[in-house]
Amino acid sequence: MQPTPRHRRTHRMLAAAAGLATVGALASAMPASAGQDTATPSHHKGSGRYQDVQLLSFNDLHGNLEPPSGSSGRVTEQQADGTTKTIDAGGVEYLATHLREARKNHKYSITAGAGDMVGASPLISGLFHDEPTVDALNKLDLDVTSVGNHEFDEGAKELARLQNGGCHPKDGCYDDHAKFRGADFPYLAANVTGEKTGKPILKPYWVWRKNGVKVGFIGVTLEGTPNIVSAEGVKGLKFGDEVETINKYAKVLQRQGVKSIVALIHEGGAPVSSSYNYDCDSPGPGDGISGPIVDIAKNVSPAVDALVTGHTHQAYACTIDDPAGNPRMVTSASSFGRLYTDTTLTYDRWTGDIARTAVKSANHVVTRDVAKAADMTALIGKWKTLSAPIASRPIGYIAGEIGNTGTESPLGDVIADAQLAHAKSLDPEADLALMNPGGIRAGLTYAASGGEGDGVVTYGEAYTVQPFSNTVNLVNLTGAQLITGLQQQVSGANEAAPKILQVSSGLTYTLDLTKTGAARVVTDSIKLNGAAIDPAATYRVAMNSFLAGGGDGFAELGKGTGVLVGSDDLAAFESFLTANSSATNPYPVPAANRITVLK
Repeated sequence: MQPTPRHRRTHRMLAAAAGLATVGALASAMPASAGQDTATPSHHKGSGRYQDVQLLSFNDLHGNLEPPSGSSGRVTEQQADGTTKTIDAGGVEYLATHLREARKNHKYSITAGAGDMVGASPLISGLFHDEPTVDALNKLDLDVTSVGNHEFDEGAKELARLQNGGCHPKDGCYDDHAKFRGADFPYLAANVTGEKTGKPILKPYWVWRKNGVKVGFIGVTLEGTPNIVSAEGVKGLKFGDEVETINKYAKVLQRQGVKSIVALIHEGGAPVSSSYNYDCDSPGPGDGISGPIVDIAKNVSPAVDALVTGHTHQAYACTIDDPAGNPRMVTSASSFGRLYTDTTLTYDRWTGDIARTAVKSANHVVTRDVAKAADMTALIGKWKTLSAPIASRPIGYIAGEIGNTGTESPLGDVIADAQLAHAKSLDPEADLALMNPGGIRAGLTYAASGGEGDGVVTYGEAYTVQPFSNTVNLVNLTGAQLITGLQQQVSGANEAAPKILQVSSGLTYTLDLTKTGAARVVTDSIKLNGAAIDPAATYRVAMNSFLAGGGDGFAELGKGTGVLVGSDDLAAFESFLTANSSATNPYPVPAANRITVLK
């Protein structure tokens, strides 16, 4: 992952239900919070003790206002007979309808997010610095959200503008009638502090109140945010430990008399199954989930009653024991607005705490078989009209679906080749190109998305693939550094979750996944145009500016010398497709056979 489009690209381009799918609900019975007082205070006698509070949540929307295409717009559902089926899902017109229907008959309802609401967004939002998405979230009645790493793609000042409103400092206002008003909901950034002030750059917590019911929310992003965002985006900021920060502010809330607490955490895990309704408490609590959130959940204070998480784009609703040994609900609603989570928090008016024995949670599909929300349709129409001249322009042709999934993806090959071609236009001595997989946000679909025709690639579709506005940089690396860089795909920070770089034509090697750590890269198999890599030789390597800065754990790639900064990566992609495809000779689907994978 990496930064979203910055103003330079936007400036340049602008100048030129009642049918809810709720299958397999997950319900978990849990013991009361440790130390919870069950005595009956005299002033509460005769009053209703318990009040159900509905918590609706979602995460990682990434500006997907329109229904996402391809696999990004589907979820997998596990059937009773053990088989699975896929369901088309997502789109804020449908998300709004589902959320509004879910809120009916719930007087006490809160809607919360777990970060990455904006960033890495499709053109309809990213072109306008995600103002359209903030407008949509306001209409969705989002109450509160944590920040995610992508909220920092354009830096802390731009995040503050999204919160507080105002016209963009360079591109100005897009609405002739009113300036951008900002988010109606608070962004929480408890563990993000200024290096000079030591204070949170935004609110660390927020309290929802209604008729004496109080629920506190603490919001954090992953501590490793600086490793996956451009250095410019996090300049002057410090990112603290998630657990320490949540525990600190849980005590603050308790001192204020707020005993019901929810943590919004932009960090997550990976369930064993990709089905949204998989029971990750099978065979035991939390047994079916792994990843950073497990350790976080086991150490966050028992004072926190539920964890709403994100970042990994996975779906789960399961329990993980808190430090007191009591199960606690941990949820995530996939990504791109395809799911939302409905959690029931039973508030005990006598104690002011959540009675965890009654907590239950389930993920629900944002199906597209319900009526579209008219206000969202109007919002999308407004921004599509503004972006249409840019989005609909054809830039190339493809012979079939070119996907972005797999250890080596067909689209990864195309993008790496495009960057090498651009690099060679700047320096004929360029040898190879490397592309980080997290920078390829979607595949190229063959079916027409509008009136352009099947197989036609529009600028808007290409923007969705590469929305980051990185530059293509050329650097000198020794053969030894190149080998180390490839080893960092599967070692160090990337050992637990490998990030396999996409490689340009001519670079081949074997990846042996039966081994561990750096040994997974078979060193003597690394070849360039059939010749073994010479550790002592110097190679001219193209990569985007994010990788060239050592992003995604590739510290060795950040040590390149003789830096030459090229053009925008999307411009390089566009030029390559235009030069190498036509209506009569579309670009073929690559075989994706440059990396040999042994399992």
